[in-house]
Amino acid sequence: MSTSSLDKSSSSGEKSRWPVWLCWLAMVLDGFDLVVLGTVIPTLIKSQELGFDAVGATFAATVSLVGVGLGALFIAPLSDRFGRRNLLVACVAWFSLFTIAVVFAPNVAWFSAFRLLAGLGLGACLPAALAYMNDYAPAGTAGKSTTRTMTGYHVGAVATAFLALMVIPSWRTMFVAGGLAGFALVPFLWFKLPETLPPVHHIPAAAEERASLRDLGRKPYPLIAAGVAVASFMGLLLVYGLNTWLPQLMASAGYSLNAGLALLLVLNVGAVVGLLIAGVLADRHGTKKIVLLWFGLSAVFLAALSIQIQNEVVLYAAVFVTGVFVFSSQVLVYAWVTQLFPVRLRGTALGFAAGVGRLGAIMGPAVTGALVAAGIAYPWGFYVFAAAAVLAVLALAFVPQTVPAVSRAGASVGHP
Repeated sequence: MSTSSLDKSSSSGEKSRWPVWLCWLAMVLDGFDLVVLGTVIPTLIKSQELGFDAVGATFAATVSLVGVGLGALFIAPLSDRFGRRNLLVACVAWFSLFTIAVVFAPNVAWFSAFRLLAGLGLGACLPAALAYMNDYAPAGTAGKSTTRTMTGYHVGAVATAFLALMVIPSWRTMFVAGGLAGFALVPFLWFKLPETLPPVHHIPAAAEERASLRDLGRKPYPLIAAGVAVASFMGLLLVYGLNTWLPQLMASAGYSLNAGLALLLVLNVGAVVGLLIAGVLADRHGTKKIVLLWFGLSAVFLAALSIQIQNEVVLYAAVFVTGVFVFSSQVLVYAWVTQLFPVRLRGTALGFAAGVGRLGAIMGPAVTGALVAAGIAYPWGFYVFAAAAVLAVLALAFVPQTVPAVSRAGASVGHP
């Protein structure tokens, strides 16, 4: 197994870069899905096209995330059995097909159904891509490898927000662009992405048992899994709540729709900067210290956004800094998971973290949508977000920095 890893890592420089870029591009698609509803919801509510109102928009956002959560929880673990590459190819193709289908939805129900189906495919992409990159990356670089890959997540979000500024109110163009981008990526994944590291066919027969969610309930994992689950729940509540409803929250505060979309873009630019900083600091000082600091600062800046800011420069700076801490906090949780669980359970553990986290992703837009419908989204939405960050800090405080037995098991499988 380790020989194969070394063979792959010693291949030509050009070839060795394909996994890095392809996993990054898979995260770009996830970034698209992260913000696309946030960019089109104000237009759909305003025009009432397809029968949309605040309740219909909340339903569509919630159902979309149910699909993503189910994909992460139940499809992503298959990467531990059948390989990351195979799963990525299948899931990106599936997501792209049903993203295009959204364009032809005749009403809210069909719109939501297509989003649910697209989410099933996309939900498994993030855990599989992060597991692959941490299989592929050198030892001791889990923080940087994870955060670097996840910059694609927010680059995709920024590009989607920027596209929305150009094409909205033509909301169908958003889904056409996302679907075509996914279809364009599929052949590159198929022909250029090496098979999973370590190769699945070299894993002993016990792999059938090892690639199981049941393992997370065995010592020493229950406390770790519980802390990670709570933190992922809160982290994705923040990520999806903000990205789905920030334009509408700002509209409720009296800002224009274009200003809300621009702030969404700035929020995700901050996220990219935060990821680049957070990964380096996590590898240098320990992931636990940095993730606790990051969630704590997220709480502070989210609470600060509840204050209406008249100065435009200060407003954009505040949203940028909030993006720096909020989104990289959640990604640091994923980086920590890759350190706490052995390679044989990496896809399963990441799928669990992402899948349970998606429940928070469902709650974020749902709770914020309820606040919007009640007319109190500003400032109460930001108070809810700040409280979620505090709860993440409390949950992670009880998780150990490392689990020695797990670290040795991961090392025995071998990093490239």
